[in-house]
Amino acid sequence: MELPYRPRRLRRTENLRRLVRETHVRPDDLIYPLFVVPGKGVQEPVASMPGIYRWSVDKLAGEVEEVYKVGVPAVLLFGLPAKKDEIGSEAARKSGTVQQAVRQLKKQLPEIMVITDVCLCAYTSHGHCGFVQEGEIDNDATLELLAQVAISHVEAGADMVAPSDMMDGRVMAIREALDDRGMEMTPIMSYAVKYASAFYGPFRDAAESTPQFGDRRSYQMDPANVLEALREATLDIEEGADIIMVKPALPYLDIVARLRQEIDLPLAAYQVSGEYSMIKAAAQQGWIDEERIMLESLLAIKRAGADMILTYFAKEAARLLKG
Repeated sequence: MELPYRPRRLRRTENLRRLVRETHVRPDDLIYPLFVVPGKGVQEPVASMPGIYRWSVDKLAGEVEEVYKVGVPAVLLFGLPAKKDEIGSEAARKSGTVQQAVRQLKKQLPEIMVITDVCLCAYTSHGHCGFVQEGEIDNDATLELLAQVAISHVEAGADMVAPSDMMDGRVMAIREALDDRGMEMTPIMSYAVKYASAFYGPFRDAAESTPQFGDRRSYQMDPANVLEALREATLDIEEGADIIMVKPALPYLDIVARLRQEIDLPLAAYQVSGEYSMIKAAAQQGWIDEERIMLESLLAIKRAGADMILTYFAKEAARLLKG
């Protein structure tokens, strides 16, 4: 039988497959999330996230240097405070954990891009991402503090801020506050499309940010909605966002792909803690090939249209990708 075209011709050897490969994941595409805690000499494992640790400021630079050496250009910092209160007042302190970490990293490793998460959930005693008034999240009252947090991060030396709270109008509030202080060149990576997902469980253990009452479905997005994602992304772009993020990644690849068709800003996707921990757990049981699954999952996110991926696999993946 004579076939006009045989697709298998171009799959026959690894070099052929490399030549025709349509999608690539590179270390340059990755951002490494890190948890920073008060104290000294701390490298505390996160039980639900094998291989991930909470770092004190003095230990953090060693981990960041290691990930930078394998080609990862940026880290995302999450902070835990020494104490929590109803309004998350520690989040904006110049002596706060994240602010100290930023200053130390920019002193020791000025070439690394430091992105900071801007939110209140790890700093509030109730675990919600904003001010609580009579059991409700007060959206507009939260905006000023979020702006103060962002300013404190940039003053410490942060290269980019990433608001993750999902309050309406927070991108505009942060953009205006930064611009008013001569920080107009600081970009904002907005968690524009952040779903109220069950995949965040291990993160909440790591950041000690589980809500003490209710849940976050009144401000994070309903997993059933697609058109709402387009509205959220459009609003954040109009308010001054420079990069749009989708979170989680793998369960929402259709959203990543749809946004890639609709917007022309850089698009990020966050492979969240639950995605990471499930792969790790299955690998520990011997049910899957961890390295292949890890790289395949990152490839799927890139193929859907993400320009960059926030992932706890960043260090491991970059080592493999570098060969």
